Amino acid sequence: MMLGRLTEKFKSLEFRTSLFVSVFIAAVIMSNVLGSKIAAITVFGILIQFSVGLIPFFFTFFILDAINEVHGREKTREVIWTGVLVLAFVSVVTALSVMMPFAARSWLGPDQFNPVFSSGLRIIIASIIAFATADLNDAFVYHRLREMLKGKFLWLRSNVSNFAGQTIDTFVFMFLAFFNFFGLLGGYDAAYVVTLALPYLFLKFALSLVNTPFVYAAVRWLGGK
Repeated sequence: MMLGRLTEKFKSLEFRTSLFVSVFIAAVIMSNVLGSKIAAITVFGILIQFSVGLIPFFFTFFILDAINEVHGREKTREVIWTGVLVLAFVSVVTALSVMMPFAARSWLGPDQFNPVFSSGLRIIIASIIAFATADLNDAFVYHRLREMLKGKFLWLRSNVSNFAGQTIDTFVFMFLAFFNFFGLLGGYDAAYVVTLALPYLFLKFALSLVNTPFVYAAVRWLGGK
């Protein structure tokens, strides 16, 4: 009975869209929560180091493109702004949780809890601004390319918009978070910040290319085809 009802729900465009939006927001939150861990893997003898926050971030590529393809730019902007508000809410609640004193019987102390969940205000602001700026530009580029190409070449529209969005995301975040603005905030010079940004940018480009078949599958499923 329940399985039958669930199957019926999956036939609804509204339900499928709500599911995609939920996964998108969850992925955005997880990418920020998990982002402090740096993983290292070896691929074809090459050592690759990356933030594990890129793993859930992968899902945001094809979900946002699928929503844009099926529902259009306005719905996509609505999803992005929802993600921004949820991310800001989670950041505020997390910061308050870190600031609250620990009880004597707490099985986790400051040394275990705070390093995982504490991020500087500058990092939080940089993350939110970068996310909003990048995804809104991604949605804009995708929409314009769809008009120019008359709805054809989904793979091209997806990758070009992702490349544009992730270039903005990477450099906006890195400079807001780590650049030494006239000696006022502390940090690094521009050349060093660029060296920090480029490896992440190349990884995001690679993820976008790998993501291409998922975009086609997501658009087909969301559109009910």
